[in-house]
Amino acid sequence: MDFENILIGVEEGIATITFNRPKALNALNSALLAELSRALDNVADDEDIRVLVLTGAGDKAFVAGADIKELAALTALQAKRFAQKGQSVINKIAALPIPVIAAVNGYALGGGTEMALACDFIYAAESANMGLPETTLGLIPGFGGTQRLSRLIGSNQAKELIYTGKIIPAREAQTLGLVNQVFSAELLMGAVMETARSLAAKGRVSLRAAKEAVNSGLDTDLATGLKIEQDGFAICMISTDAEEGTRAFIEKRKPVFKGRLS
Repeated sequence: MDFENILIGVEEGIATITFNRPKALNALNSALLAELSRALDNVADDEDIRVLVLTGAGDKAFVAGADIKELAALTALQAKRFAQKGQSVINKIAALPIPVIAAVNGYALGGGTEMALACDFIYAAESANMGLPETTLGLIPGFGGTQRLSRLIGSNQAKELIYTGKIIPAREAQTLGLVNQVFSAELLMGAVMETARSLAAKGRVSLRAAKEAVNSGLDTDLATGLKIEQDGFAICMISTDAEEGTRAFIEKRKPVFKGRLS
């Protein structure tokens, strides 16, 4: 499928979606969101894809936010629909049963930070900057930022960033727990792909169960979360991945996982 606002490629079980509006710093508009939604559906339906990487075209931006020219023309009802569309697409990222890595190669502001927050973890270039500056426009984050940021770094830290609209460099984002690792711009994608290949080589059933246990457990109490973990552990035990992994350990060799959901 051809796209105008994103690029998608697959290699060695790793899909890469690149936001491709470099002249607009990869800003999110309705057309890009619609294309991204279709691309994510394709990824979800392809059982050969084990890991997804999100990044931005060019060296200036991951996603520099929503397209302000499009935003400025919206009525209240249109704005709500735009927020619903953005949240729906970003929710698809969070709901994918495979690991998703954000490779933040430049500015990730507003919707860019919200896009990255839906990923399982974030690697960033030293030159990257992140933030939710919507209050400087008289707005608030609309693509999930008020909810996901507070769950990730705590409500007080999130409130400070959201209220002030402060834009922070990658190292500060790492200190807050927003970013996992920071690399030079030259080394970023190499580090991301190294981790992606490592994940792609692991058992697909176990990664899926681990993601579901962590994400579902965050929305419930500890006792219920532990039961979710028990169920996931039991499902893993009857998978071909577990059979191969335990046999490989006993035979003192590296496991070869087939990537099947069974």
